Amino acid sequence: MKANGSVFKYGDNVDTDVIIPARYLNATEGAELAKHCMEDIDREFIKNVKPGDIIVAKKNFGCGSSREHAPLAIKCAGVSCVIAETFARIFYRNAINIGLPIIECREASERIEAGDQVEIDFDSGVITNVTKQETYQGQAFPAFMQKIITAGGLVNYINAK
Repeated sequence: MKANGSVFKYGDNVDTDVIIPARYLNATEGAELAKHCMEDIDREFIKNVKPGDIIVAKKNFGCGSSREHAPLAIKCAGVSCVIAETFARIFYRNAINIGLPIIECREASERIEAGDQVEIDFDSGVITNVTKQETYQGQAFPAFMQKIITAGGLVNYINAK
């Protein structure tokens, strides 16, 4: 499994209320949530994000409430992966459950900049910054997690079995 795209860069403690503001939580469809993804931290995000693009952040990405709306909004906006130094525990679990690939990698979160072109090999965990011609070793996905993500989330994975 691989991903590649252009980077949107954010800092520490990007919480779920910034990823998808609470005023939009009456929507449950991913496409509707995606229209408002990141708008309180980056008004231009939804206008500029393209399928396959990547979010890179620093520490504690996805902190705050435990709702699945946040990773769903990111995934439905077309983001192929989120890279951060660390993720809030419940966000990490929700992301995998809905089929959004995420990778922890301190070096990548520090070195990658907004607009860089990045490629990710989920089998090895290798993140390649094509723009800077650098590679970083992220946390590889175990095979069972790759199957969940490939299936589009935990529910789809279980239903397919």
